[in-house]
Amino acid sequence: MWMRFSIVLIQSVVGASLAPMLSTEALADGRCSGHELLPIPRAESSCLTTRPEVYPSPDAALRALVLPADVDLYATPDMESRIVVRTREGKLLTSKDYSSPRGANGYYVFAAKWSPDSQFFVYSMSSSGGHSPWSFPMWVYSRQKNLITDFSAMIGNNPTVSGDFKFTGPHTVSATTWEKAGSDNKLSITVDLEDAIKKIIPSSD
Repeated sequence: MWMRFSIVLIQSVVGASLAPMLSTEALADGRCSGHELLPIPRAESSCLTTRPEVYPSPDAALRALVLPADVDLYATPDMESRIVVRTREGKLLTSKDYSSPRGANGYYVFAAKWSPDSQFFVYSMSSSGGHSPWSFPMWVYSRQKNLITDFSAMIGNNPTVSGDFKFTGPHTVSATTWEKAGSDNKLSITVDLEDAIKKIIPSSD
C-alpha cells in the first residue's frame, strides 16, 4: 500500500514539474511561426530549430529558400524574410534580404512558385509592419540573368494588389494590379516573364 502511494506521489510530482516545461514549449512553438507580432518578447534562444521553406525548381537543378530573418524578439522569426537561390550542389547564386533594422518595416514572403520551365522564381510579399496593407510587392528571379528584379517594373511601375498569382504558361504569370492609380477596382494582368526581362534588362551581348 505504501509503495503504491509512493508511486502515485512521484507521478504527481513529476507531472507537476513537467507541466511548466510543456506549457513553455507549447508557448515557444506558438511564437515561432505565423507572421505575428508578440505582446511580450520571446527568449533570445527561442526558435533556433526554425527551418527555411525550400522550393526546388521543377527540373531539380536549383533551390530557392525562404529564410526567416529573425530580427525582432517581439515578433515571430518569419515576420521578415531573406531569399537565397542555390544550385542543387549548394553553390550560392544570389540572395536578397527583406528585413529591416527594427524588424517592423520589412517584408515576408506571402506566396512563392517556380515557373513550369524552371527559368523564373516568383514570390509575392506582405509588409511586416502593416504599412500599405493593400500592396503585395512581387519579385522575379531570372535564372538566365541570375538576378532578382521588381515585377512592378514589368507592368508600368504599377503595384500588385493581391499576393495570389498563377502561371498560365511555361514562363507566363498572371497577377492583379489596380485599374488606375488609387482605384479600388482590380485588374488581372498577364506577363511573359522572358519578354519582360529582355525589355527591362537588355542583353549585354
